[in-house]
Amino acid sequence: MATTPLSSLPTAASDSERIEACLLETVSIEGDEYLSEIAAHLIKAGGKRQRPLFTVAAAATGLPDGEPVHDDVVRGGVAVELVQVGSLYHDDVMDEAQMRRQVVSVNARWGNLRAILAGDFLLAKASEIAASLGNEVAGLLARTIGDLCRGQVAELQTLYDVNRTEDQYYPSIAGKTASLFSAATRIGGIVAGRDRATIDRLTEFGKLYGMAFQIVDDILDVIATDEQLGKPAGKDMLEGVYSLPVIYTLSTPLGVKLRELLLDGLTEADRLAAIDLVRHSPAVPRALDVAAGFVERARAEILSVSDNRAGRALADTAQHLLDSVAAAATA
Repeated sequence: MATTPLSSLPTAASDSERIEACLLETVSIEGDEYLSEIAAHLIKAGGKRQRPLFTVAAAATGLPDGEPVHDDVVRGGVAVELVQVGSLYHDDVMDEAQMRRQVVSVNARWGNLRAILAGDFLLAKASEIAASLGNEVAGLLARTIGDLCRGQVAELQTLYDVNRTEDQYYPSIAGKTASLFSAATRIGGIVAGRDRATIDRLTEFGKLYGMAFQIVDDILDVIATDEQLGKPAGKDMLEGVYSLPVIYTLSTPLGVKLRELLLDGLTEADRLAAIDLVRHSPAVPRALDVAAGFVERARAEILSVSDNRAGRALADTAQHLLDSVAAAATA
């Protein structure tokens, strides 16, 4: 389990073990070792499992400290994680990625067709679990998959568009990132039998956290080193995805030079120059202020639900996002 404030929960180790066991069991198909291997490839490569842990912690906000959640809560979190992993299979096909989580990507190892079908299989298994948890969870997960697609399509519509606006950026990240976090926390509340008002507050926390998460990720893309990121810094700019720090930089005097670099197509030297322009503009602190606003609202939302250890851990996990930016800046 990745070190976050959620690691401090009394049930953290057990929760992680239950999630991993359920993930592997779900994608293991009797009599079909080939598909099982492809479906389990990224799961076995590891991951933070933040979304299923959010499902567990959301449910635990209504329990005495240290009491384990019901197995159905774990299964609900696993359904969300399967959607996440399935979407990564599809993303890697679109991006022609060669590596993912320090292993060869599914598309690079088995080809695009098998990667797409394996991604579809993971989405199907997620839907199967959701259906077993009731109509509300099934409908929620189906809508979330739709939101993911809408957010990704919205991003694709503005690729290499130096005139991309905040009004185009926010709906895109709400769909492609925040929707899955809000689904994770909402499922935790639903399966745990919380009241409607509490479920809605848990959902709002997940959404606010997800917005902050993506903005912070976009900030790290331009301030962290290649080594810290495990990929080239400024990769989004290379791929024509102009995130909030870039949008803000383009509106400053430094934006004239940045616009020229982006319109000409980034060479390796241009990538470094573009990163330098964004880093030395007011864009990063401005974007960080936006992320901090989402974090502040997220913390207030979850602490209005519960200030037990799970509630505080979720609040601290939101704060941890901002701390990660400070750590990257000083490393």
